[in-house]
Amino acid sequence: MVNNTSAQFDAQIKHCREIFEKKTRDYGTSWRVLRPSSLTDQLFIKAQRIQTIEEATAKMVDEDERSEFIGLINYAIIGLIQMKLKEEKRLELKEEEALGFYDAEATEIKTLMLAKNHDYGEAWRDMRVSSFTDLILMKLLRIKQIEDNKGKTLISEGIDAGYRDIVNYSIFALIKLNEK
Repeated sequence: MVNNTSAQFDAQIKHCREIFEKKTRDYGTSWRVLRPSSLTDQLFIKAQRIQTIEEATAKMVDEDERSEFIGLINYAIIGLIQMKLKEEKRLELKEEEALGFYDAEATEIKTLMLAKNHDYGEAWRDMRVSSFTDLILMKLLRIKQIEDNKGKTLISEGIDAGYRDIVNYSIFALIKLNEK
């Protein structure tokens, strides 16, 4: 089987975008009220839930981790949009505008993924889904620390890089779950 990571990325991000679009129609852009720390906490809760699902021997709610990975992708993209609109005070964006921001971020994230995937030689394909979960949690703890440091870092990448990595790890996890 020949792996086509680019096409698999596109399929996963398309599904996530469809959910984002429907939720935008239902709720508008109510997420614009969220401060950066609230977005990070929302991402952290979703990642912890995935870890709990992965480790659970019995579940009280009949859901798998797929919906949580989708939530991670969409909230991380929302975080990136919020960073770009930091000075913008409008809470409500037109649907087309919100989708345009989503598409721009998704394109930038895919470009990053393709470059890293080339350099790493598709190493992610040999990883376990649980490793992606742990890496996402680690990224979120780093983001929390950067936020606590008022965005200042000495040597590390910023919050935006962490959000992009979270999207890519989540997409890799969804691809692997779909291949099972």
